Amino acid sequence: MSKERVGFIGTGVMGKHMAAHLQKAGYPLFVYSRTKSKANDLLESGAIWCETPAQLASKTNIVFTIIGEPKDVEQVYTGENGLFTGGQAGQIFVDMTTSKPTLAKKLYQKGKEKNIDVLDAPVSGGDIFARSGKLSVMVGGDQDVFNQLEPLFKTFGENIVYQGSAGAGQHTKMANQVAIASNMIGVCEAITYARKAGLDPETVLKSISLGAAGSYSLTNLAPRMIKEDYAPGFFIKHFIKDMKIALEEAEKMELHLPGLEMAKKMYEELAERGEAESGTQALIKHYK
Repeated sequence: MSKERVGFIGTGVMGKHMAAHLQKAGYPLFVYSRTKSKANDLLESGAIWCETPAQLASKTNIVFTIIGEPKDVEQVYTGENGLFTGGQAGQIFVDMTTSKPTLAKKLYQKGKEKNIDVLDAPVSGGDIFARSGKLSVMVGGDQDVFNQLEPLFKTFGENIVYQGSAGAGQHTKMANQVAIASNMIGVCEAITYARKAGLDPETVLKSISLGAAGSYSLTNLAPRMIKEDYAPGFFIKHFIKDMKIALEEAEKMELHLPGLEMAKKMYEELAERGEAESGTQALIKHYK
């Protein structure tokens, strides 16, 4: 039995690895990206280039998207040459961008009007887990559609959880980003403290990474901080976008999140200093 034809839009730091996992699993792959050169590796491995999201939708059964801002998501889905223009009844669209829960619900409803199923399925784990196929995937939408796509999610994800109705995946990702924001401050301050105390930060990490302080950021990003490697596994500019969304949603719920507010302010200061396209681990520069 032939496999579903899969479309993938967004071949950036994480998307290129996720698409590659689908390709290696044997799914015929069609790709579109605003910058074609970012898809070169996939094209060289046999993926088929499409000129627009609409063209990609017309050639596929399932489409995954992971792009930048909510406005970009809306354009790719509902614009003049968007996915819904080229889409057909029976297709499934999956947005893995970290975006607004309200937009996820809007796209879900738009899909229902066209008999197209839409899931919101943001991911977490950065470039490291995208490359190794161990991403966390948080899914909102209809559970039967999630069940149908679970084998595809497993090509690039390890911790795959159905969270509930449309928008639930995005709300879960907001909780994820809230947890990371304050944790990143703690990681930076721990390294700074260790250095000030005259300790070797790498040796300190050997003790604290596996203790009660352990976290993804401490294990995977702290070593980059120590080596002054600020290459993006996840862009500061995208993290600021995520924190803004989380604070907007918190305000709607009359919820005050001072830790998140502090982290957002610190990252915005870094962005103003030209670090918008650095990795989130560049927060350590705030302490220098």
